[in-house]
Amino acid sequence: MSTYSIGVVTNTSALGSAASTIVLNVSNVNTFHVSVIVKIVASVDFENFYTAHLSGFVVLHGAYEVMTYNIAGNVAYEVQVFLSIPTPSGPPPTLVSVYGIDEFGNPVVNQGFTTQDLIRTAEITLD
Repeated sequence: MSTYSIGVVTNTSALGSAASTIVLNVSNVNTFHVSVIVKIVASVDFENFYTAHLSGFVVLHGAYEVMTYNIAGNVAYEVQVFLSIPTPSGPPPTLVSVYGIDEFGNPVVNQGFTTQDLIRTAEITLD
């Protein structure tokens, strides 16, 4: 079992536009199904973080899933992804990407993360 994070992302419009939605893409290139748990923590003040979203789903082998999460009004967020596939080290064997988009559906600068950008973390906590 493996848990990954994009790290904490500053989400302000000081340098452009802020993300109002997170788009998570999971493409299962394996020959077996993968269970995915997604936890999004967010903050409205950079100090106190709360669980904004917690969801789970299964991606069949050879299939993909696209999920969207509303984060409007938050100045920072972190996306954590748990995959039910054991991975010794390095990037996950399932392709995962995370993008912040603005209220018009445009990608936000510096809020796009591919599989190689994910950081391996300790197991996800569900509180």
